[in-house]
Amino acid sequence: MRKRIAIIGGGIAGLAAAVRLRDVTPADTEIIVYEQSGALGGKLRTGELAGVTVERGAESFLNGAPDGGESAAVTFARRVGLGDALVHPAAQPAALAIGGSLARIPAGTLVGVPGDLSTLDGVALPDAESDADAGRPLLAPGEDVAVGELVRSRYGAQVVDRLVDPMLGGVYAGRADRLSLRATMPQLARTAETEHTLRGAVRAAQALSRRVPGSPVFAAVDGGMTRLVGAAATTARARISLGLPVREIVRAGTRWHLVLGPAPEPQTDDVDAVILAVPATPASRLLTGVAPEAAKAIGELEYASVALAGMALPPGTALPELSGFLVPPGEGTLVKAATFFTRKWPHLAGPDSPVIVRASLGRAGEEERLHLSDHALLEIAHRELGELAGTALPEPVASWIQRWGGGLPQYAPGHPDRVRAVRDGLPPGLAVAGAALDGVGIPVCVASGERAADDVSSYLEAL
Repeated sequence: MRKRIAIIGGGIAGLAAAVRLRDVTPADTEIIVYEQSGALGGKLRTGELAGVTVERGAESFLNGAPDGGESAAVTFARRVGLGDALVHPAAQPAALAIGGSLARIPAGTLVGVPGDLSTLDGVALPDAESDADAGRPLLAPGEDVAVGELVRSRYGAQVVDRLVDPMLGGVYAGRADRLSLRATMPQLARTAETEHTLRGAVRAAQALSRRVPGSPVFAAVDGGMTRLVGAAATTARARISLGLPVREIVRAGTRWHLVLGPAPEPQTDDVDAVILAVPATPASRLLTGVAPEAAKAIGELEYASVALAGMALPPGTALPELSGFLVPPGEGTLVKAATFFTRKWPHLAGPDSPVIVRASLGRAGEEERLHLSDHALLEIAHRELGELAGTALPEPVASWIQRWGGGLPQYAPGHPDRVRAVRDGLPPGLAVAGAALDGVGIPVCVASGERAADDVSSYLEAL
């Protein structure tokens, strides 16, 4: 009998689930993607600025996997026919904005955690004596701590404040003292179970990586991430329903009954399996009636809000010879990171192209500062970028603000245990995927969606 599978959420995790289902289920399987907004892609959104393609969300993804192979995102791009469209950034260094100057980010760190303290000159003064042999492993098996707690205890406050915090903040918009080591740096957590010093744990974690020396760290799609979204939707051959929220999931025998649309005029659908690929808050609401323990666990996740400011500066505008910079929270700016977009991605720049700069604004706990108008945020971003870069910037010829309210999950210590509680609390035929669970990067979200697809496919095969 023909099976019907509903995917709730049309971000990259949901689309990856749809493509995998198309690959592993019978050809007549009906796949339906319900997306409450008016567009697919979630945080993948490509825009235009003064004629240049500029991302309004994620700009790139990891090119390689820890095992030395290509990342799940690269494999996925190839699967949907975009292997030849992959591009890589220019080999430009990045910097940290510290005390009114830009210092190159030290080489050889693991998300800002150094294995060689001698590389930190000009950036931070470590407390090397605190990283003496502990006489036992740094962590007990399965133990989780905040990244900042571990690094501060072994290297001192400056390494956390000036290096680890901005590096983690650039990815999660969070603070090192509140982010889970196991969720954000799983390899370091693993080696900390055997190593007696943090330096030893970092070096051991780096030794586990099989990345080919000299290979690009990041990749993107020529034409923008929206192109990846469209190719995924085409490949999945799913029925796409936009602007139609799912308000309730009800178990109906061996099937699932979905209540859709506005409350005054509800619609319904009955399917054989469901994949939830939405943020934690709507996931918790939808799970409450069918998986209360899972709903409780996923509902504990908090989020940070950020905004992006895109600015097109006149052609020839001079900028530091960098791909961009990160800003430690202690600098007191609203800008937490900046990308010199047309320098980092040279395929976007023509001889007479404007100079594109994109700033990231806001961190966890700073939501009120983002309540300003678009005009006010652009003024702040323009002024702070000039101050941080050490040069007065000309007025932009075009600009925009992209707000991502509640856009980045904050993985508190113990997050992996909560994820296990979510998945263990799900009834058969219902799976979850997305950044709320396994990580914020595109490769992790793709893998999460594919895992959910495999779970429901195995369930349906066993019926």
